[in-house]
Amino acid sequence: MTFRILLLSATFLTLAACGQKAAEEPAALQPDANTETSAAEEDTPAAAAISLTESVDGANVFFITPADGAVITNPINIEFGIAAMNVVKAGDDQPNSGHHHLLIDTGLPDLTSPIPADEHHVHFGDGSTSTEISLPPGEHTLQMLLGDHRHIPHSPALVSEPITITVE
Repeated sequence: MTFRILLLSATFLTLAACGQKAAEEPAALQPDANTETSAAEEDTPAAAAISLTESVDGANVFFITPADGAVITNPINIEFGIAAMNVVKAGDDQPNSGHHHLLIDTGLPDLTSPIPADEHHVHFGDGSTSTEISLPPGEHTLQMLLGDHRHIPHSPALVSEPITITVE
């Protein structure tokens, strides 16, 4: 019984000491209630965790085919174009390069994080500049986004104009 009381007392004292230490930290380490932080400052730690690869001035990505407004049938042949940068395989950290991602019926993902991989975000980490896909009949929106060797968009991001196609 005495041993349990001693153990509980030691635990209580340790917890009390830890709590008091946090209260005694210098003011520089504690948030100042009178200081306002902007949304950009609040996002800084998360954004700083991943460095962004710079894109080349004047670089862009675009669709060679299909054309915006095209009415087509499956399979759909898609050719990706790029200017002022090179296409390489994912994982290949060459300067001024990246690989294509096809966005299907979706908006842009977070441009400071790796591009998702799902039915709406198709990766071409093998360095492909063309593909053949099938989509259900109806109207679809396509857009391209270049990712660096880690599948993270460049800064500024290289994004094509979205195009709309109709599959019969």
